[in-house]
Amino acid sequence: MNERQLKDQMCEIGRRVYAKGFAAANDGNISFRLNDKEILCTPTMISKGFMKPEDVCKVDYDGKQIAGVRKRSSEILLHLSVYKHRPDVMAVVHCHPPHATAFAVAHEPIPKCVLPEVEVFLGEVPIAVYETPGNQKFAETIVPYLKDCNTIILANHGTITFGPDLEKAYWNSEIIDAYCKILILAKQLGRVNYFTDGQTKELLELKKRLGYDDVRFSKEGCSMCGPSSFDESYTDFVPEPHAFAPSCDGRAPEGVDIEQLVRTITDQVMAALSCAGA
Repeated sequence: MNERQLKDQMCEIGRRVYAKGFAAANDGNISFRLNDKEILCTPTMISKGFMKPEDVCKVDYDGKQIAGVRKRSSEILLHLSVYKHRPDVMAVVHCHPPHATAFAVAHEPIPKCVLPEVEVFLGEVPIAVYETPGNQKFAETIVPYLKDCNTIILANHGTITFGPDLEKAYWNSEIIDAYCKILILAKQLGRVNYFTDGQTKELLELKKRLGYDDVRFSKEGCSMCGPSSFDESYTDFVPEPHAFAPSCDGRAPEGVDIEQLVRTITDQVMAALSCAGA
């Protein structure tokens, strides 16, 4: 596509983001890598549902605006972090999908091993530590995770998704919000059932055949469905699950305090032994 067509598509993606309720008022921003010197980006202080092609700005890799009648997004530095560390990425979407953002506000890790489409198209989704939006420190919060995912939850903020084109970058925003909505609804019904380790391996094998990468390809056993792969080896910010306990081969019952269960069983065994010896 030429530059005008790309601007048209950015406006179309903006309309979708707004129509889905992913960006209230003037929230959110979208960008596209033109070449190794120029990036198209949405402007600040405009509803993404009502943009026109002439509103789209152009910046360099330092974030300096080089074209456009409107001022560029204040969060372009976040997008630049992606482009600088992922040469395969051509498009970035940042927005505030309500269900995914609920997980961001709760600092609740996104469960894995629940839905096939999420396993194949997203994989594990990390949560980046909160920083005030708009500055370089905020932009650097996502850097540790970039090589191993295509979707990141921004603590107390929203999501950033990226891919080889605008459509796929946006799709990741839809997938993560739909998944978080399903999780919340399933939790209200009473429980979440996880895949077994064998079922997850089958999905990861399919994912590999389709040409997608996954941080778990080099991991075995419980780590596939257990605690997040995005542990202390990435950053010091490793949120602990509260609403959704991690699963190991499908055996971790949702909502059960495992430590308390172990203590209760131990107490019962010791009481039985004490009675037997009396």
